[in-house]
Amino acid sequence: MPDTPAAPRRRRLLADEPAPPSVFVDAPNMPWEETRFPGIRMKLLYSDPASGMSTILFRLDPGAEVPLHEHTALEQTYVLEGRFVDEEGECGPGQFVWRPPGSTHVARAPEGAVILSVFMKPNHFAAGQEFFTEGRRTNG
Repeated sequence: MPDTPAAPRRRRLLADEPAPPSVFVDAPNMPWEETRFPGIRMKLLYSDPASGMSTILFRLDPGAEVPLHEHTALEQTYVLEGRFVDEEGECGPGQFVWRPPGSTHVARAPEGAVILSVFMKPNHFAAGQEFFTEGRRTNG
């Protein structure tokens, strides 16, 4: 990222103290991390271990599948590339789907896909699997 002058320190609107700074994430230069599921890689853009909330960029190879899981809270997914398909329908590039708490599905990317997902809490997988390979606290 090019050097930019330091932004002036902002004050909070409802308190007489400095506002916390924004966090800029250089997603294009982050490495893709493997998940426990074949053909699915991710970039963890945001994670709050206390609440379980996360924002994750996923790359799914052609034919990759997210096994049966239940959304324990709202999930939101925006498709950037490819198709993201389940028993209820499909989303293509520029399309969006949100799923309510308690919904279950198996998600597939027949031709591959890049998706951006926001999770309010970690999902629950049928076999007790976690999404990440190395000690992450969220499980997409």
